[in-house]
Amino acid sequence: MSKQDYYETLGVSRQSSADEIKKSYRRLAMKYHPDRNKDNPDAEKKFKYINEAYSVLSDPEKKQAYDQFGHAGVDGAAGGAGPGHGGFDFNQDIFGKIFEEFVGGNPFQGQSSQQKRGSDLIYTLQISLEEAIKGCNKEIKFTTLTTCDSCDGKGGTGVEKCSYCNGVGQVRLQQGFINIQQTCPRCQGEGTTIKHPCTKCNGKKRINKSKKIQAAIPAGVDTGNRIRFSGQGESGYDGGPAGDLYVEVQVTKHPIFTRKEQDLHCEIPIQFTQACLGDNIEVPTIDGKVSLKIPKETQNGATLRLRGKGVRNIRSNTHGDLICKIKIETPIKLDQEQQELLQKFADSIAKGGDKHKPQAATWYQHLKQFIQKLTT
Repeated sequence: MSKQDYYETLGVSRQSSADEIKKSYRRLAMKYHPDRNKDNPDAEKKFKYINEAYSVLSDPEKKQAYDQFGHAGVDGAAGGAGPGHGGFDFNQDIFGKIFEEFVGGNPFQGQSSQQKRGSDLIYTLQISLEEAIKGCNKEIKFTTLTTCDSCDGKGGTGVEKCSYCNGVGQVRLQQGFINIQQTCPRCQGEGTTIKHPCTKCNGKKRINKSKKIQAAIPAGVDTGNRIRFSGQGESGYDGGPAGDLYVEVQVTKHPIFTRKEQDLHCEIPIQFTQACLGDNIEVPTIDGKVSLKIPKETQNGATLRLRGKGVRNIRSNTHGDLICKIKIETPIKLDQEQQELLQKFADSIAKGGDKHKPQAATWYQHLKQFIQKLTT
């Protein structure tokens, strides 16, 4: 009796991608697993043949041979006949693969190595706007897990096989039709226990220790930017590599400037006489004071731009601009003479009609039209 085509078995076409083949295989393997089909004697056969098909189509070399020669090209290579036929044990091989893809590890295998990479750390660093724009060097102090210097990271002496998990590092739990293995609570997955724990680290192999580094903060950083310092995080476990330190920048509020990407913004208060007649005034920048020309008849809220006086782009040498928003200040605490002068000025303006107040004239025209619509 001829075998069914492997592509038909998995419900895919010859043009299907590796991800599509894997997705279909996982779905069918879960569907036909014998533990889920105890009343269906054909399920185990179907399950084994699904595994046989996937073992061929998931291997590029076997797949190429199968595409060219069919079953004759891979006979004896599929390894899917079951226990006693090539050593296949679906309870471990197939279900182990499914777990490996879903949760990142095969629950039927012990750990081959206890070396673990140290965790990354995040340090929030507050700096001023000036420091963010120009760059700076900061000393950073933090506490991290480092290899115990008393036991050299061994945790103590007298290493023994864990009696609770029999050295596997994991214990098995039954949840419905699924056998799940979890980290052994006694040895924490190491498979061994320490008879005489180190008194300094209490057998944990790492200790908390204060650390400080010099951090170079590049010019142009902004709130939320992270700077990575390789190998400055927690020490690795059992000789594993150290994690990294990420310094997250937080720029404090500035009394004059606000930042929007590469531009700086500030408000410049001026007298209404300066706005009317024009003037040259000094305004602050990050690099010092510069002269800013106020054109005649400048309106309140107008913006004036100083090119290149903003923030340098962190990835290039281009600079943003300084954008000055004009705020015309109304004089207060006027004496009698000043009030009389202003009244004469107001009377003179009134004689000129709308030509001295174009914005007000336009606004009153819109208001008149609006009121007419309400009354008609």
